[in-house]
Amino acid sequence: MRNMLRKEMYLSASILSYLFIIFGLMFLLPGYPVLCSAFFVSLGIFQSFQTAREANDIVFSVLLPAAKKDVVKAKYLFVCLIELSAFVLMAGSVILRMSVFRDSAVYRTNMLMNANFFALGMACVIFGLFNMIFVGGFFRTAYKFARPFVTFIIMCFLIIFAAEALHHVPGLEWLNAFGTDHLAAQLSLLISGILVFAVLTLLSCRKACADFEKIDL
Repeated sequence: MRNMLRKEMYLSASILSYLFIIFGLMFLLPGYPVLCSAFFVSLGIFQSFQTAREANDIVFSVLLPAAKKDVVKAKYLFVCLIELSAFVLMAGSVILRMSVFRDSAVYRTNMLMNANFFALGMACVIFGLFNMIFVGGFFRTAYKFARPFVTFIIMCFLIIFAAEALHHVPGLEWLNAFGTDHLAAQLSLLISGILVFAVLTLLSCRKACADFEKIDL
């Protein structure tokens, strides 16, 4: 498994997957829908799948002395490593906005979603959906990925729209808490988002392994 993951990172991956990690810093942008950063990170990962498909990477991988399920698991591990790297940048940006820049007028007058722990939790949900819809959808055929990615785009921006709109609903203003306001509730939402990510990723990985075993390459 370790060697398969190294192959994904050094041979199969597109350089854009690594470059797009920096979009995690979009959580520092004021007056911008910060959850779009999760979409751009996912777009970078998509480029690796596109590059790998054109290079017949899947066929090459199954010819290696490794189980077919290890091919799937290595892809998922690579995807999760990219998402985790971006999440670290997002979390760092949130902590800066909640501490160092908490009195900054440019952030306090922001009409869009604040970069808080709720936003981090929603980013985890988006990553989980990407793993379930796109990565899992890719391994139904191990070749076609246009439809899964378009489906993910639709779901992703529906979630972004909903997350941006929720704090405008009377009684839910606390979702847009600034600084350390409503910290306990914010942390619970972050943990919930992480759990959703873990469940969606693990379930889709298990199904992808089963689907890939049935494919005759």
